[in-house]
Amino acid sequence: MASEEKKLKTAATTGIYLLVIVAIAVLANILSAGSYKRFDVTKNERFTLSVGSGRLVSGLESPVTIDAYITRGTAKIDAFVRDLTDLLKEYERKGGGKFKFTIIEAKTDELKEQAKEAGLQPMMFADPSATGEDQASIAQGYMGLVLKYGAEKATIPQLAPDRTDGLEFWITNKIREIRDKAENRKHRIGVITGKDELKLSDTNLIPKQGRQGGAPSMQSILEQAFPFYKLEEVDLKDGETELDPELAGVIITQPRKDYTEKELKRIDQFVMRGNKSLVVYASAVTLKPNDAEMNADLSLHGLDKLLSGYGIVMNDDAVMDFGAQFRLLIPTQTGVDSIRHPGIAHVINDGRMDGDETLLDSSFAGFFRMDELAFPFPSSLSLKPEAQPEGKVYAVARSTPQTSVVTGSSVSMKLRRDWEPKPPQEQRILAAVAEGTLKSAFGGGGEYKTNEKAPSPSRVLVVSSSEFLTNPFAYSGNGPELGGQFAMFGGIGGDPVLQAIAQPYAQKYLTYAIISLKNTLDWMSGDSDLIAASAKILSEPNLAYTSIGKPKFTDKDDEASVKRKDEEYRQARKSLQGKIQWTLTLALPLVFAGFGIGRWRLRLAKRNLRRI
Repeated sequence: MASEEKKLKTAATTGIYLLVIVAIAVLANILSAGSYKRFDVTKNERFTLSVGSGRLVSGLESPVTIDAYITRGTAKIDAFVRDLTDLLKEYERKGGGKFKFTIIEAKTDELKEQAKEAGLQPMMFADPSATGEDQASIAQGYMGLVLKYGAEKATIPQLAPDRTDGLEFWITNKIREIRDKAENRKHRIGVITGKDELKLSDTNLIPKQGRQGGAPSMQSILEQAFPFYKLEEVDLKDGETELDPELAGVIITQPRKDYTEKELKRIDQFVMRGNKSLVVYASAVTLKPNDAEMNADLSLHGLDKLLSGYGIVMNDDAVMDFGAQFRLLIPTQTGVDSIRHPGIAHVINDGRMDGDETLLDSSFAGFFRMDELAFPFPSSLSLKPEAQPEGKVYAVARSTPQTSVVTGSSVSMKLRRDWEPKPPQEQRILAAVAEGTLKSAFGGGGEYKTNEKAPSPSRVLVVSSSEFLTNPFAYSGNGPELGGQFAMFGGIGGDPVLQAIAQPYAQKYLTYAIISLKNTLDWMSGDSDLIAASAKILSEPNLAYTSIGKPKFTDKDDEASVKRKDEEYRQARKSLQGKIQWTLTLALPLVFAGFGIGRWRLRLAKRNLRRI
């Protein structure tokens, strides 16, 4: 009888618990109706729409509509479709009636033909349901977007189901592209030419040996992915040509010829118009293309006369960073070898350094939310904020404190193992900004009637790296351009060792350089809203083990000492990784086990008390 009463009591208690849980769930749904909110604590806002994307769609003059053609059938594809649908709902929610979308599952021949006519490209998908659980058939389907805005139409012909991290980036940029075309908005950027400079159209991003067909360039990538920017070559012709006032900004890339004073004054005249931007990707370290010896001349080519007037002094030296050395792992016949080069500064966003010691300012638009960048062959910068009393002059990238500089007329950047640090060693500035109501670098007036002060805020960015916008190993290691009918044979000649290194460099660093350039173009044109969307294409950063200090190298360290310190650092990281792995693997089960044992012991103690 007592046993029956206990069973009835237990059943009643369980029923009450279930009713309470149901009541809580119903109440939560009632309270949350109409006030849906997602919270995203990831660094890159991976699971929510960025503010800039929301502002873009809500500020459209007329609604943009998207037809999303999708295919379903596997767990991976279905998960991608859910993520895509959730993202489009976020756009719709932030759009305030200016964004509408339709999901179209292209199952029928009619819908597939409709997708094809809209400009989408068919993809191959595995369909496990067609032949059984252990087999899968390959079917053709569609996964892409058709966008319409006013009289304009654009497509994203294919979406990769394996990746969702760059989805917002491509959708937002496509919306911007179609909006600018429909509303006739132009973002024109001038690129100074005529100085035997490193061109954005140079095809030295990847090794070309044995490659058939054309190789990509920075310009071709930008024109294809971001056609709303129009890059125009501008020849100053010894100052006889005035820069077009309609340009949003001007870019200077690494020259191999000197700028004349008249040309520099034309550039200053442009900046002093107000609401203009000047970006310099150059240093004193000047290498020739297709030179496997990698001998560099040290020359400022006159740029120091212009930049020092804005409060940014470019020094005539070559920076050698021995603290956070650039490194690539290269497969060899005997395993994997490590390639170092202190002349290529690997600048990381290290949370342990802040204030005037910050290595990479990831809050700056050009480096927004980036965790690393390569600065090939930089020179050091010094700041003179007193030169711009109504502006702001500040650093946005620095080397580590274990940095030496080389001066003189030339320096060899050829790969070798016996790099020797030379005192003194200290942190050096590699990139800096001057912005605000800037004063003329030459005092204004003169034959060009330049304003003494910009009537509205202007911007100057100096990235003191001669090959930031290219692949340094392809630049030096590729053979010369053949051109004409010989182009069909692909790359011929060059240095095979440098070309072998150029491939992993491209894979590891060029995406960051391209995104940085695109963000900088946004900054130059004053359209920084979309910079946060650019961060979505970057993968989530790895865990940072800030409790382990990086090895500190001094000028007294020989090669053996450097290797020993580096090995100690790697072993410490490996040990900490192992501890974290086992903690995450065992801690949670042990907590639950402890909780279960504690409850069991408590119930056992209560039973013993009742018996007494």
